[in-house]
Amino acid sequence: MALMMKGDGGPGSFSGEAWTRNAAACTTIGSMPFNADLAAGTLPRATFQHYIVQDAHYLIGFGRALSLAAAKAPEPDGIVQFSRAAQDAIVVERALHGGFFRDYGIGPESFAAAPLTPACDHYVSYLLATAYAEPFEVVCAALLPCFWIYKAVGDDIFARAAAGNPYRAWIDTYAGEEFAEAVAGMIAATDHAALTASVGTRERMHRAFTQATRLEWMFWDSAYRDAGWPV
Repeated sequence: MALMMKGDGGPGSFSGEAWTRNAAACTTIGSMPFNADLAAGTLPRATFQHYIVQDAHYLIGFGRALSLAAAKAPEPDGIVQFSRAAQDAIVVERALHGGFFRDYGIGPESFAAAPLTPACDHYVSYLLATAYAEPFEVVCAALLPCFWIYKAVGDDIFARAAAGNPYRAWIDTYAGEEFAEAVAGMIAATDHAALTASVGTRERMHRAFTQATRLEWMFWDSAYRDAGWPV
């Protein structure tokens, strides 16, 4: 899995520092069983079905967090960027899930009845709490890993995906140019926000980026193990 991608701010930028600090975790995410099996096309259908249901729930919370980021953006361009990102999270990526939902016979009622797993609930709650309570710079840092890590994983899987992979639609979405542009824009926005951040705020940005990266790992690990609530 590549540890950097086009669009990062490079050495000295917040994004460059954040990726370097979390490189080991990101490499672990790229090689974890869920993504290895996804690339090979051997991920059990039931495991992927569990994952996309949770991911669809997650995207609703992610869209809300992006909308809150838009409300906090100090410049008009930021309001537009984050508002569009919130729309894409709900409309564009839900279209991807919708195709799999039709294939798997998952209807609106069964989706709504599926509870969030502990990992999904934790991740959504963290992003929303951060979006409500933290300044814009920290919110950007918390939202960035979902964009960036998915792009890195998508590119890595695309490069080694087995022929006839049943999850090709998922792979093509996250390895595609449209998503690459969104990721590059998010990296640039986060780096721009970090330019005027105080030392203390910048360190809070790093903590937020690291926490969200950990939650990315937890989300995929939970999906692979079909981990639910213990009680």
